Amino acid sequence: MSGADSLTEAPDLGVLAARLLFAIQDELYARLAQEGFDDLYPRHGTVLAYISDDGMRATEIARLSGQHKQVVGTVIDELESLGYVQRHPDPEDRRAKLVCHTDRGRRQKLAGDAIMRDIQRRHSSRLGEDAYRRFLATFADVVTHQRG
Repeated sequence: MSGADSLTEAPDLGVLAARLLFAIQDELYARLAQEGFDDLYPRHGTVLAYISDDGMRATEIARLSGQHKQVVGTVIDELESLGYVQRHPDPEDRRAKLVCHTDRGRRQKLAGDAIMRDIQRRHSSRLGEDAYRRFLATFADVVTHQRG
């Protein structure tokens, strides 16, 4: 059997990437709900995963997330109504707004970061630290070159 044949027998890269994304999202949002953040859904990750501690413009969030500005704007509106983010004037350009975490948003970010570290530790423990680091580096390389 050639290498190409074995590639066609396994789920393709898109299917595997989607399965991984959905499995991580399922665990992350279920655990966030247990910690009191039960009003969040995976679509909110479009914004929450990218906001820096100093805040970020919606256009930058859209660029980083690969989502349209309109989608990001809608999610920001939802998160603002839920009390996770606020819009503030950008000190570098008063016409622009920065999307910033509220206190609730910062608590959610800390909880989400801890959950993700736990998920990563679990996979690192199962695969071995070196194998997990190689997996992450290889996966990141595939993502970079797919986008490039």
